[in-house]
Amino acid sequence: MTDITASALSQNSDYDPSALRDVFEHHFTYASGIERNIHRYAASLAITDSESGQTWTYAQLGEVTGQLMAGLSAHGVGVGDVVAYQLMNRPEFAFLYVATQGLRAVSSPMNFRLAPAETAYILNDSKPVVFFYEAADAANVARALELSDHVPPVIVAVGDGIPVEGSLRFGDVLDPHAPSFTAPEGGSVWDETTRLYTSGTTGMPKAVPLSSLNETLSAHDVIMHMSLVPGDRTMNMSPWFHRGGTYCAGPNSMFYVGGSVVTLPQFDPDLVLDLVEKYQLSHVIGAPTNLERLAEAQEPAPRNLESLKGIVTMGAPFEKAAALRYQRVLTPKIANGYGTTEAFWNTFLRPEELTSAAGAAGRGNIDDDVAVVKVYADRVADPSDIVAKDGSEVGEVIVRSIKAGGAYRNNPEEQAKKFHDGWLYAGDLATWTEDEMVTVIGRKDDMIISGGENVHPVQVEAVLAQVPGVADTIVVGMPDAEWGELVVAYVKAKPGALTDRDAAAHDLDAFALASPELADFKRPRRYAFVDELPYTATGKKQHFKLKDQSTADAAAGLFVTPKR
Repeated sequence: MTDITASALSQNSDYDPSALRDVFEHHFTYASGIERNIHRYAASLAITDSESGQTWTYAQLGEVTGQLMAGLSAHGVGVGDVVAYQLMNRPEFAFLYVATQGLRAVSSPMNFRLAPAETAYILNDSKPVVFFYEAADAANVARALELSDHVPPVIVAVGDGIPVEGSLRFGDVLDPHAPSFTAPEGGSVWDETTRLYTSGTTGMPKAVPLSSLNETLSAHDVIMHMSLVPGDRTMNMSPWFHRGGTYCAGPNSMFYVGGSVVTLPQFDPDLVLDLVEKYQLSHVIGAPTNLERLAEAQEPAPRNLESLKGIVTMGAPFEKAAALRYQRVLTPKIANGYGTTEAFWNTFLRPEELTSAAGAAGRGNIDDDVAVVKVYADRVADPSDIVAKDGSEVGEVIVRSIKAGGAYRNNPEEQAKKFHDGWLYAGDLATWTEDEMVTVIGRKDDMIISGGENVHPVQVEAVLAQVPGVADTIVVGMPDAEWGELVVAYVKAKPGALTDRDAAAHDLDAFALASPELADFKRPRRYAFVDELPYTATGKKQHFKLKDQSTADAAAGLFVTPKR
């Protein structure tokens, strides 16, 4: 990129900011921050592998990422090349996240839960030079490589398991004679450093490019909102491959502030609680569904959680009763954020607001503009065309954030739908109050139109969640010749509860009918009782999956119609 000269900018005086601009563009990169901390906090802890107990200081983080930089370079990775990795939360993930930025390459973490065809889709889209994967998942990876038109020149197996034929091992890509990590010559805050893929609440994932500036400002945002300090020790319960994993007190922000991360390859509530006690963790981060399981594990076998400065969740709002329980059983210091892959988190609900504003997503983050605008069938609303700040009129959430890359890659049609004049139109419906407390109601794509009336699934789900024995629900619109869409509910029961389907459907219907929070036309007309519900990796419900299968489920006799 060609630097803009001072004379080309519109300025209000004859001050020449070119020296500042040079420092900002070339030394405010995320890689520069890592290089500083490698010597600034050389002896401080950076990573703990919870499985092996092995640790890395910042000096050692510099050594291994320097070795990885040299090894990747020797295997053909250069400026702008993509390095993809489909890994659990393990040290190798963090090493790759850092090392690629030292090469001005593009880091592309991938969901390890994808089906082979979905993995192939991303490989074709990103065309990585090197692809790292979990050796234990070799069978799925082999199938993905068969389906992909693009086969990366170098594939690398990580962890235990029999690898795909022709794979290298992680140690093969390390150059033991390489110098420690340094920020790259010529690196810029405008370099694309990371390419994420949306988690898929509506369909196939979209490529989200992020710049080094996005990396740095995301770290700043988390450090401010979570009051992180050097020496804090965090653990992500949700996967690092998602924006809310790496960036929400994961490697991004913790390495930038001088703290440390403890890995958790797979979520297990008892293990999380044990690790909080063992490592005196300051923060754990996950989805509200994680907290439900933590509370269930903590109540019968309490651990000492006094080290926790906070638990932060994203992905879904809290019900008031659940919030009170989590604060009593786990810690009073629970916060919740709302955001997207495209723009990270953009609202924040602080611990002191969690119960008084239960169900809300919070107010806009410090550097973000957040608005709730009107929804039109034929166009997007102007950012000034807001809904009433009365807590009842529903509109679409839009955000303008320096944490957003402002684009999709190779997807101009979707980009034109979502990005307008610097604003991201997130596709989430919400209300807001006079003090701009935002409450997300659901996704535009999930809205049910039954008999010409709009039904927001989240409102119905919140009522059903109050029924004893209900663990969670997903409410969708099933195609119907008479009503257009029929409101139906998929219900996951708590262990040992709602075992009589007919009686359970009757009780749920009676509760919904009696609820002052739910109009009669929003009441589910059918109930299906299931063992599992579909979620994204960050705990967001995937309504579209159940909507797509609802007709077939009805034909198979899965639904129960309440008798009145």
